[in-house]
Amino acid sequence: MRFIFLGGGTLSVLTARMLVERRHEVVIVERDLEAIEKLQEELDVGVIHGDGSRPAILREADPETTDLLFCLTHDDQANIIASLVARSLGFKRVVTKIDDPDLEHICAELGLAESLIPMHTVGRYLADMAEGQNIIELSDILRGDARIFSFPVTEAEAVRVSELSLPQSARAICVYRNGDEFLFAEADTRLKAGDEVILLTRARDLRELRERFG
Repeated sequence: MRFIFLGGGTLSVLTARMLVERRHEVVIVERDLEAIEKLQEELDVGVIHGDGSRPAILREADPETTDLLFCLTHDDQANIIASLVARSLGFKRVVTKIDDPDLEHICAELGLAESLIPMHTVGRYLADMAEGQNIIELSDILRGDARIFSFPVTEAEAVRVSELSLPQSARAICVYRNGDEFLFAEADTRLKAGDEVILLTRARDLRELRERFG
């Protein structure tokens, strides 16, 4: 698979290194020439020098052959603008990093469904740790080709869980309602528009699920 990163910061480098180790193609877009030189010394990745929010630079990154674009610069507004431009250019998936939680609803209104707030994730991890919970990382649980997939329920999918059109190897495991309300996904659980459904599936079914549920 092919992945593009906007910004050569710590999060980009750590994620890119893992993907390279898993034999994926990685390209990092960075404005700072000094940072580019450092990246080329540390990682076996492609680099593009330029502003990742500019359409010409994103076209150079080649939307058609890219599986996922990560907008991970240190500027929330730049990440949002780049995500919108990328979507207009035809990138299949875009992840938008934001540090300001107040911008989360803006991303939702703009249709940037895969927004990422790193400090929320870290905060939740630390709160669980403080309560003495035995924290098991998802990466340790999902082995082989097992994968997690989630999607928001639209009016068209507001049916019983058993009536969802899923690949044979996919199973609904839980539902989030009204943000954080947790429900087990029983066969007769009636879904509502706005719910988030969490599926356990195989890696080979991810493309079909994305096409089916966006």
